[in-house]
Amino acid sequence: MRVRIAIAGAVIGTAAGITIGRTVRWWRTWGYDPLEETKALPGDDLVPTPKGIITRGITIDAPPEAVWPWLVQMGYGRAGWYSYDRMDMRGESATTIVPGWQKLEIGDVMPVSPDGGFVVRVAEPGRALVLFTDTTVVASQAAAASEARSEVPAGLAASGAILSQIPQDFAASWAFALEPLDGGRTRLIERFRIRVGAAGPGFRVAGPFIGFGVFVMMQRQMLGLRERAMRTAVAPPIVAPPVVAPPCPKSNGGAPEATAPTEEVVAAT
Repeated sequence: MRVRIAIAGAVIGTAAGITIGRTVRWWRTWGYDPLEETKALPGDDLVPTPKGIITRGITIDAPPEAVWPWLVQMGYGRAGWYSYDRMDMRGESATTIVPGWQKLEIGDVMPVSPDGGFVVRVAEPGRALVLFTDTTVVASQAAAASEARSEVPAGLAASGAILSQIPQDFAASWAFALEPLDGGRTRLIERFRIRVGAAGPGFRVAGPFIGFGVFVMMQRQMLGLRERAMRTAVAPPIVAPPVVAPPCPKSNGGAPEATAPTEEVVAAT
């Protein structure tokens, strides 16, 4: 009996090790490009000394102008985040471009919950969108939190409980860079930078899980953006055939009028 238990334990442990190993490789390699990791992106200066950086990219078979509308309308209570909606959204992420959500300016808030969200720091149509939050931003948005807390989905509330472990002194930037490629394609690069102050024991335990959770949500979001942008990419204009004017109506009911013979014909007769 003990031998069977030992064998079963070894099998389970090996399977778990393989699963963990595959997960770690997937986490480390998906969308990763060492050149993009070191590339300067808009918004890097917002968190100059981060303690954590996640940079991932994905190639989209659509031009930047087809990707940009999907970025602009993101947010809780708007188009969503195109990720795992039960975790960060009430309802489902939009599958269409909504004209009413296409205006986004520096200083606007892209909400992550009814309580508030990221502040837009860079908004360059077709090129870059950078979001930012820090201790001051969170404090300024806290006034309305008690009124809207009952509306937060269970998944988002659970995420909030984990994020509550983040030290009070923190800053984070979230950049979306669109780089045009040959063939009307786009390279979407996302970068999340975070700086935290002195961390307590709760954050030291939750920190690695938060980092993995950010990647998982980011990965699903990038796939969602690619799918939507490719589906709604503007097709080349269709050139209409030239319009041919109809023949002018004849006074004799449309029958061709008789014409006088030419001089050559008269001479021949």
